[in-house]
Amino acid sequence: MRGGSFSLITHRTPYRVIYGDTDRMGVAYHANYLRWFEIGRSELFRHLGLTYSEIEARGIFLPVSEVFCKFVSSARYDDLIAIEATIDPAVRAGIKFDYRVLGPDGDRLLARGCTKHAFLDAGGKVVRPPAFLTTLLVAVQD
Repeated sequence: MRGGSFSLITHRTPYRVIYGDTDRMGVAYHANYLRWFEIGRSELFRHLGLTYSEIEARGIFLPVSEVFCKFVSSARYDDLIAIEATIDPAVRAGIKFDYRVLGPDGDRLLARGCTKHAFLDAGGKVVRPPAFLTTLLVAVQD
């Protein structure tokens, strides 16, 4: 992301796998990992003191432009997992989040992935990263 320099910013969010997240075998359905990525991303912003609602209230939207997920092991019903979201400081346009979904022990990797997002204004036009967000990410490093 342009406009400032910062290092990795990571946040870990606990999540209990609910029955509705699973298939008939009690294994988490694959599409839910993308939803968990969103939970991790939202909670990372909240941890930094800025919610998605506040970003949108400032006229900035972050649609997903790319997504990747590599499944390693299964999450199961009632597992307490951890969703780890990290902002990738190497991305020059837009913003990229890297994710790790970890098993109940906190160490076993269940899935890893990433999402890339463009910055859009209220009219849907691609814009540069907003100063308020860049300033926040740099300030968190201090």
